[in-house]
Amino acid sequence: MKAKKLLYHLIKLRDKIFVPFVLLYILLAGLGIYLIEPQTFESYITSIYWVLTTLATVGFGDYAPVTDHGKIYTIFLYITGIALISVSIGKMIKSVYLIDRMKVGGKMKYTGKDHIILIGWSAKSKLAIREIFKSDKKMDIVIIDDLEKAPMMEERLYYVRGNATEEETLYNANLPKAKGVIIFADQITQDNYANRDPLLVDGKTLLIATAITTLEEKLKKEIHVTAEVINQEHIQLFKHVKVDEFIPTQEMISHAAVRSLFSHGVTNIYSELMSTQHRETMYEIPKQPEWKTYRDAFMDLLDKGATLVADRGDLHINQKLDQPIPPDAQLFVICDKETIKELNPEMEKDA
Repeated sequence: MKAKKLLYHLIKLRDKIFVPFVLLYILLAGLGIYLIEPQTFESYITSIYWVLTTLATVGFGDYAPVTDHGKIYTIFLYITGIALISVSIGKMIKSVYLIDRMKVGGKMKYTGKDHIILIGWSAKSKLAIREIFKSDKKMDIVIIDDLEKAPMMEERLYYVRGNATEEETLYNANLPKAKGVIIFADQITQDNYANRDPLLVDGKTLLIATAITTLEEKLKKEIHVTAEVINQEHIQLFKHVKVDEFIPTQEMISHAAVRSLFSHGVTNIYSELMSTQHRETMYEIPKQPEWKTYRDAFMDLLDKGATLVADRGDLHINQKLDQPIPPDAQLFVICDKETIKELNPEMEKDA
């Protein structure tokens, strides 16, 4: 056992010192030929250049030893160096392969910032990815799930494998620097239970939200969290954790379907407001200093081609036009992309 441990440590030590050894070999080889034939190799940089072209078997021919000592030295360089460089190239190729394998397997940490984290892979996650890419061409997306390999391979899309209730997994996805998190209901849990018990599905979502809230409190930083809840009655269970918004539940979807029978076209309106595929959609805009009341904002925005529809979740703007706009107002308008770029220049920078 001791011999095996010693061999293991020697192998690890060899891997650690291999690259420094190759660099040292090249530097010493360049110094050697420079000392042997200073008249041929007028500078140390020139000798390093010759060593590299020789070991890479390129051989441009612009520099070559002319003395017997230089030629003998070159033979020695061929025998020892070319094999060394071949091993180096093999290790480089192996490293690239391992990095790619770790990326596909979700074993690499994400080090970017201002990204979106999607927790849970499903058909809804795939649609969300397409929507994010259409909304922001520079946004990175990190998927957290326990699949053996990344469910999708695209530019700006990263995968972290692990349990989203664990702090290590959240750190691997760089949650502290994320712009927001979307928690999708556990598709695997739904598929594994014949009755698709919403309590089990929403229970896992609650655990993930709790883990995120705990990390936020630890870091003293707020991150926008949106969660999918299967049973609308379970939303009250989330009151002790920080979830900013909830994805429309089955009850909400059923309500929209029923309303479409009495008011034809309702579902089409929902689709247009919720997707960037259509020309007109909903955007958040900053409050302007000259807007004292909702009427000021409404009329000003109307002249610019946008319609003020809500302040946070309040859709009754038309009933309180003469009321003052509070300092913490979160205003939403319906308009096209060209108009929102004029109203909110920051969006143009992100697009």
